[in-house]
Amino acid sequence: MPNDWWTTAGKILNVPLLVTEQNPEKLGKTVQELDISHAKANVGKTRFSMMVPEIEKQMQSLFDGGKPTDVVLYGIESHVCVEQTAIDLLERNINVFLVADCVASRVNQDRDLAIERLRSAGCVITTSESVIYNLLRDKNHPKFNDLRKLLLAKSADMQLTKSSSAANENTNSKL
Repeated sequence: MPNDWWTTAGKILNVPLLVTEQNPEKLGKTVQELDISHAKANVGKTRFSMMVPEIEKQMQSLFDGGKPTDVVLYGIESHVCVEQTAIDLLERNINVFLVADCVASRVNQDRDLAIERLRSAGCVITTSESVIYNLLRDKNHPKFNDLRKLLLAKSADMQLTKSSSAANENTNSKL
C-alpha cells in the first residue's frame, strides 16, 4: 500500500481523521506526502498521548457528546505516542484497531515490542488491507471502485511476524 493509504482510504470512506503533531515547532509538521487537509482537527501537543483536551472535545463533537466505539490508530513512534494513545483509548472503553503496517519507530525492535504490548493490553492488531475490506464489507459497496487501485497496490512486508517469532524463540530457549 502507498504510504498515505489510510488517509486516502479514510478520505474516500468519509472516516473522520483527527491528527496530532508532537511538538511541531521543534520536530516539524506532518510530512507533505500525507494529505491531511480533510482532518477534523490538527493539534500540536507536547503530551505523548494524542488524548489531549482539544482532541477529546473534537471526539465529543463528532459523536454527539459521546465517544466512538472503535478507533483505527496509526502513526509514528509506536512505543511512545501510539502506545500511550492506545492505552488512553482502552481506558475509556474504546476499541483500538492498531494498523501494524502503518506504525513505525526509529528502531524496529521498539515497534515490534510496542505491538506485542498493545496486543496484550487488548488492542486488535490488524493491517491496512484488512481495515479497508472490513469497512467496505462488500464488493458492491458504493466506494469499492474508488478504492480498487489502492487495494491492488502491494504493501511492503514489515516482517512483523518474523521478528515476533524470533523473539519468542529466544525467550523459549532461555526458560
